[in-house]
Amino acid sequence: MLYSLARPLLFSLSAEQSHDLTLAMLRKRAGKMWPGCQVSSPVKVMGIEFPNAVGLAAGLDKNGDCIDGLADLGFGFIEIGTITPRAQPGNPKPRLFRVPKANAIINRMGFNNQGVDYLVNAVKQSKYEGVLGINIGKNKDTPVENAVEDYLICQQKVHAYATYLVVNVSSPNTPGLRELQHGDALNTLLATLREAQDRLDEQHRRKVPLVIKIAPDNTAEELQAMAEAFVKHRIDGVCVGNTTLSREGVKGLPHGEEQGGLSGTPLTPIANQALETMSKALDGRIPIIGVGGITSPEDALAKKALGAELVQIYSGLIYQGPGLISKIARAWK
Repeated sequence: MLYSLARPLLFSLSAEQSHDLTLAMLRKRAGKMWPGCQVSSPVKVMGIEFPNAVGLAAGLDKNGDCIDGLADLGFGFIEIGTITPRAQPGNPKPRLFRVPKANAIINRMGFNNQGVDYLVNAVKQSKYEGVLGINIGKNKDTPVENAVEDYLICQQKVHAYATYLVVNVSSPNTPGLRELQHGDALNTLLATLREAQDRLDEQHRRKVPLVIKIAPDNTAEELQAMAEAFVKHRIDGVCVGNTTLSREGVKGLPHGEEQGGLSGTPLTPIANQALETMSKALDGRIPIIGVGGITSPEDALAKKALGAELVQIYSGLIYQGPGLISKIARAWK
């Protein structure tokens, strides 16, 4: 009810203005007004106890400014980022577009963020004691052949503050990033980060699971090859997936042909196909976080049936409001 009143105001603004207003409200802990949102339905994945299986996907709170406000909404876990070693402005505006007739969003934000040191300071100031994922990436001006160095910088700086770490190699808005999902580039990245994570785990005397976030646009053969690489390098979790470059479901609609990654309802079948393929390839060896096109409890349960042990939402939150979190958490039991 509360969100049904707020949504017309938010949708009267541009998508990025609405995004910024939402973050400002979360910083002021406006979510405390949301009634009865916390659902306790614990699940254990990657050795972590999650209060419930519904998480926030990366991208909403890139800098960690709103962790406490997001916690008020009842998420079982919160993922912040994507963060890069150095601050960067992202792509020129406008870069975020709603496609309301398709319950969709297109973004080409480009990892706009204040840099990893800013995020670490924000996490330190937060009072949140729940499960916190930190999503890391590379700076736009870092050559893709040197990308591993950016990931190592972020990994080292956030390890002490993350419950789990997510390596984003799947955003379509950073040139060359998706090349890191394949072949020698993937194996080099995984081997390097696995070795560094093991060393950091020992140094800090705490296990921080290492998760890889992949795109839903990969072929079945590519997903199979990735699965074997993930097993070989002892990756702890796989996030399937990110936004898609497909325009199925939004062709001919206002903003439907904007460049960037597409999320929301049109992503559902694409993300679910990738999830099913990856789940079969992994065959229970590594847990999967299902992301993409979840706008209802039924969408979340479909991902569970396909092999996801946790789910994350973002675009569904924009269109359906915070009530979606508790609805999914109750249905998941």
